Amino acid sequence: MTAPSRPIRIANCSGFYGDRLGALAEQVRGGEIDVVTGDYLAEVTMLVLAKAREKDPSAGYATTFLRQLEPVLSEVAERRIKVVVNAGGLNPRGLAEATRALLAQHGVALRVSWVEGDDVHAMIAGPHASDGEFAHLDTGRPLSSWGHDPLTANAYLGGFGIAAALSGGADIVITGRVADASLVVGPAAWWWGWTPDDHDSLAGAVVAGHVIECGAQTTGGNFSGFTGLTDLVAPGFPIAEVDADGSSVITKHPETPGTVRVDTVTAQLLYEIGAPAYANPDVVAHLDTVRLTTAGTDRVAVTAVRGSPPPATTKVSICAIGGWRNSATFVLTGLDVDAKAALVERAVREGLERDPGVGELRFQRIGVAVADPDDQFTGSCLLVVSATGERASVGRPFSSRLVELSLSSYPGIYGVGAPGLGGSYGVYWPTLIAQARVEHVVVHHDGRREPVPPPSRTVPTVAPHTGPRAGPAVTPPAGATRRVPLGAIAGARSGDKGGNANVGVWVGSDEAYGWLTTTMTTERLRLLLPETAALPVERHLLPNLRAVNFVIRGLLGGGATETLRFDKQAKALGEWLRSRHVDIPVSLLPPAG
Repeated sequence: MTAPSRPIRIANCSGFYGDRLGALAEQVRGGEIDVVTGDYLAEVTMLVLAKAREKDPSAGYATTFLRQLEPVLSEVAERRIKVVVNAGGLNPRGLAEATRALLAQHGVALRVSWVEGDDVHAMIAGPHASDGEFAHLDTGRPLSSWGHDPLTANAYLGGFGIAAALSGGADIVITGRVADASLVVGPAAWWWGWTPDDHDSLAGAVVAGHVIECGAQTTGGNFSGFTGLTDLVAPGFPIAEVDADGSSVITKHPETPGTVRVDTVTAQLLYEIGAPAYANPDVVAHLDTVRLTTAGTDRVAVTAVRGSPPPATTKVSICAIGGWRNSATFVLTGLDVDAKAALVERAVREGLERDPGVGELRFQRIGVAVADPDDQFTGSCLLVVSATGERASVGRPFSSRLVELSLSSYPGIYGVGAPGLGGSYGVYWPTLIAQARVEHVVVHHDGRREPVPPPSRTVPTVAPHTGPRAGPAVTPPAGATRRVPLGAIAGARSGDKGGNANVGVWVGSDEAYGWLTTTMTTERLRLLLPETAALPVERHLLPNLRAVNFVIRGLLGGGATETLRFDKQAKALGEWLRSRHVDIPVSLLPPAG
């Protein structure tokens, strides 16, 4: 291609497997774009695809991609829009072949390539070089201590395989497990001709990719300040305009619902991150260098991102079937709800706890029954009873035990539906593998196979950003305080990172940030969120964003597929934190009303 003279416009049409079906068509038809990307994969998704593949060896990919693509095949071809998706999941070749069949059916000539090499199951399941190889990323335990047979094992690939596929003439690129941001890094590197040593540019693309990877979360979806926005029924999906230096503008198509503002972009930047040194297979992006500024209506400029060489390793996500899980929900109404919940717990434990096939029993209350309620439902709350273990113990016997309580337990007993037989659950093991061991390969549209070399410059461990950190003042304001919800001045976004959770909190002024950094310590977080009291908590400052990010290790146990926590992916953890009351200087509070 000729040397570009403008930023590449990369649109997102999917943040997960099951996202809005019409989003791809919306992005293609909404205005000018060069590339449309779709992120379909998560730790939970890999297990879903693995179960599908066990039933049908030709499955293992996100079938919804074909349904999304079909209505706009001709428009994609006519406007020469590139399509890059990780919907290939566990079977990128299978989805590539299915896509070619769809194109042939409609008589559309588009070239389809795929990227493979992320599947490292043979290495994981084979003889280990040492007992410490593939140790758990958080605990350091050896894989041999896990006690489960790996069902899938997929390494996170970088973006240069995608770039090579596009350089080779592909119109549609199907990948398996690439890092989420690689869906943007690859097209940007192709467009601008970046090399693996262009660390600042690559880091900027990583940040742009992280911002748009979750679709409408950037345009007002799941946003703490949603009550001040309009048109959130179906907010438009985001677009990143990535320039030659890696700087970008985050936007959306004109006239589409939703909003792109500095705070909606901040919220997404804080989603599912750890330390500010954000490692990607191609580069380490230092999130504490990111600057966000308004660049027009629904336009936010992302600049000043610094990058450094990537680690010599890349993450591997391993999934297995862990056992059986079952749950049921009781409704507690009226008076004495504490005693009613306690009676259920005693009865269930007495009936099941002595069974060696029962692993964990958990009893979780949801909501509060209002005193002197105006209707029955406001005077009710829920009790969720969950169990894990062997199917013979927590399948039918668990359900039967709960049904037996129907005429012999608390007054007013009933459930939300009848107890079922439960189902198998997945377990998750995050680990690392040397990038040099991963056979990253592009299979071009003409059948030619092209190996993608690992980065030539790597570091043994990721170092934090050590350059100058010009940030806002951190002196907290003096004066009178008022005890109000933290959310009166702060936004938050939370999510899962394997068995860990993160919650990022940000404020809108330098004065408020001074208060936030001195008040929101790890000790204060543990007091506000008692569930975290006994867990390791990390705190990271991002002064350019006026944000503090907390990483809570072990909150989700073995991860979203395994935990019995009701909010399995910690999606609402930030909103719980914002609801907690703290003493905030009156000078920081918005005017009454």
